Amino acid sequence: MTKALGFGDQLALAMGQYGPLCVGVDPHPGLLEQWGLEDDAAGLESFCATVLEAAAGRVALLKPQVALFERHGSVGLAVLESLLAEARSRSLLVVADAKRGDIGSTMQAYADAWLGEKSPLASDSVTLSPYLGFESLRPALDLAHEQQRGTFVLALTSNPEGKTVQHVGGERSVAAQIIASAVAENNARDFLNMGPCGLVVGATVGRALKELQIDLSTFNGPILAPGYGAQGASAKDLYAVFAGVEDQVVVNSSRGILQAGPTAQALVEKIEAANADLVSARNK
Repeated sequence: MTKALGFGDQLALAMGQYGPLCVGVDPHPGLLEQWGLEDDAAGLESFCATVLEAAAGRVALLKPQVALFERHGSVGLAVLESLLAEARSRSLLVVADAKRGDIGSTMQAYADAWLGEKSPLASDSVTLSPYLGFESLRPALDLAHEQQRGTFVLALTSNPEGKTVQHVGGERSVAAQIIASAVAENNARDFLNMGPCGLVVGATVGRALKELQIDLSTFNGPILAPGYGAQGASAKDLYAVFAGVEDQVVVNSSRGILQAGPTAQALVEKIEAANADLVSARNK
């Protein structure tokens, strides 16, 4: 009997087929207005349907920003549940950008919600916050492994406030320790190309990697890289930051794609242009 592929290997296959692009699903109120949609459940449904139509079969990963659904309460979460189910039916991998992090039974509950087999919110992967200690994430890491799902752990983010925590310790920085813990987590699992525990590393953190003497070439999982396009990093910048681990980098673009709406065709054209830009920069 063939063993099911873990999340990292599923993502590697998707990236090989569709390229490295991850499209965000970020229904900001201003963006809904720009698209001519109401800031309500019906507007969310229309927004998600359009993004999904454009992304399915064209990108490796979809990243709904959970908070922008939560702000609508139960009706927003119901739309998110429908989005996850429809993405699954189209074989489109999803990372729920929930940034969950807690301890003990509370962390187990978060894990059950976002990775559990019986949860309508269960996603292929979820973003996690490790700042109560990497091992506090253990319930999610273990459940992800059991369910052939994955995690992306915040490691080195591009927001200015991040360095007040992530850079502390110099050569023994918090970020470096998180990365080392993720390497060890993947080493404990079976995989072909990429382990199930990924990292979130911003596309604009090249200087920080050098200052903290972090070598990403030792990492053995997927790297989710926000910051491309509207957030300031060009494709050339991005691949300079991730030289040596290019095959592991899934590149997120949210505003850069979504601002092209409201039609699915306009989003498709933006997706195709972004994929071409990334491939061109990678091959230079």
